[in-house]
Amino acid sequence: MKFSLLPLAAAVIACQSPLIAAPQDDQYLLGPDSQVQPGVPQGKVTQMPAWDQSKLYPGTTRDWWIYVPAQYQADKPANVMVFCDGGGFVKPDGQFRAPVVFDNLIAKGEMPVTIGIFINPGVFPAADGKEKPRSNRSFEYDSLGDLYARFLLEEILPEVKKSYNLTDDPEGRATCGNSSGGICAFTVAWERPDAFRKVVSHIGSFTNIRGGHVYPALIRKTDKKPLRVFLQDGRNDLDNQFGNWPLANQQMAAALKFAGYDYDFKLGEGTHNGKHGASMLPDTLRWLWNAPATK
Repeated sequence: MKFSLLPLAAAVIACQSPLIAAPQDDQYLLGPDSQVQPGVPQGKVTQMPAWDQSKLYPGTTRDWWIYVPAQYQADKPANVMVFCDGGGFVKPDGQFRAPVVFDNLIAKGEMPVTIGIFINPGVFPAADGKEKPRSNRSFEYDSLGDLYARFLLEEILPEVKKSYNLTDDPEGRATCGNSSGGICAFTVAWERPDAFRKVVSHIGSFTNIRGGHVYPALIRKTDKKPLRVFLQDGRNDLDNQFGNWPLANQQMAAALKFAGYDYDFKLGEGTHNGKHGASMLPDTLRWLWNAPATK
């Protein structure tokens, strides 16, 4: 029996292409907390040397950045938030402007002092420098299991801890992502609630790209885990052979409600892009850090 990889390849291409906004997304605008404000102390963003030492994803290399707020003190463990597809979140003039949001909310005491780790998916460099590297994004993000959580816990966090004092309290650790990065953010906390307990998933791909459609059933049948989960999607998100994104996210929200989780779900009118999630990121972070997840 022959098995074709073409459908999966199509999904990977679709999920890695730029997230293009449609007219119904124009209603979602960035507010003042996503803009640089006078007098607010600004944290520092450092691009780290490309991470090409992974033992869990051998042969890959990836760009990554660390944000350290101005209020960070080396003698006090800082909270930590990891962003999948980090390059799209870290740009000061980008769609999400997460460091700017962090600056504003931390200055107002509306979220704790938090170090941001922004990580791109791995790529396999091409033998010919003129060719594009091969992306490992779908394998890393859409796969179920604990491999990406282990990557963070065994490789990335120890590297960051060489320079910064990070909390070991799972209540002070969060993950965030869009699309395939959104399901990855959830998978990390689902697999390792002893290490991460807060999740932000925008337009999460809880569909059957690599088996993620099973999560609503797993949530209903598995003993409740001490997680706080924020979901966002749009009614006009993707609908293809791998599933229907709005329905999948509604199923996730229904399962979290049934199982008694600490969660929030915002369903807007948008398509498969980050405009809605970006517009509400300040409020999302206020909600996320407001209180520890219930056990």
